[in-house]
Amino acid sequence: MFGPARRTRHPEAHAPVNPPPDQAAGDAGRAQCKLLGFRPPSGMVQVSRRPVISAPTLIRSLARLSTFAPPEAAPSLSDRMSQWLGWTDAIALSSALKATPPAAMPGARTAAQDPAGEVARVRTELAAAIARDCGLAAAPGGQIRALSAAQRQRAASFAEFPAYRQRYATSQQTMDTAISALRTRLRAQLATQSSEAARLASVDAVMERVMGARERTLLASVPNLLEGHFTRLRDTEQAAFAAPRVPGAPPLAPAGTWLDIFHRDMQSILLAELDIRLEPLEGLIAALASVRTGENVSEPGQHDPLPR
Repeated sequence: MFGPARRTRHPEAHAPVNPPPDQAAGDAGRAQCKLLGFRPPSGMVQVSRRPVISAPTLIRSLARLSTFAPPEAAPSLSDRMSQWLGWTDAIALSSALKATPPAAMPGARTAAQDPAGEVARVRTELAAAIARDCGLAAAPGGQIRALSAAQRQRAASFAEFPAYRQRYATSQQTMDTAISALRTRLRAQLATQSSEAARLASVDAVMERVMGARERTLLASVPNLLEGHFTRLRDTEQAAFAAPRVPGAPPLAPAGTWLDIFHRDMQSILLAELDIRLEPLEGLIAALASVRTGENVSEPGQHDPLPR
């Protein structure tokens, strides 16, 4: 599910523009995938071959908070995608890769648009929403840090994970809605730049459709890992207060501190997930920047191979 990202670039190796159908899923996945990012080397919009959900921050956070252990060697992207995509998906990808690039519509270009600024704005808004949600107590009544010691202890004693599971799911839905809408707008803008850029936009649209369900399934499993962390923090504090006090031992943290810790940890996981969800948008931004500076946009199958 997760694997470390590697960014080392190798010399350029050109593949056919229109790969055979049995290569469609692999080439399209490397060219444009909802969970993959673009990285532009000199003269070309480059796609890094990342395993699915490969953000190091998310890996480290989940490994630190749970019993999750990242695999030592992730399967290749083509092998993984062959398991995820059905034959109808492969046909759709092959068609997008082989299709004659639609003609761009220069008249539709709007130089005043600021795609990078739009992505930054959405990132800031979503990060702020995550911070607000993760700072609230499980029970209604405001932020737990604003309560008295007795109130904080009571709030922590009544905290139950289902409330946080729902909150996490709501945050995921908010991210998905905002990012999907912006991705559609960026794709439409890219399609007006050139015929090659329009082809890239078409492949991105197909990849978002065929990979969206898989992405949601994978990310929906994150709260299961958080639930174990929630339980361990609560049980550890309860055991510490129930154990006999040893003379000279350092004082215990105030009751309810475990819930503050969980709030911060849940926020860090959501922010790491946000970064992953934004990677395809960063790729579209790189493609737009490449077109506007006169560089070549890498068509599917014409990117530099990177280590998987």
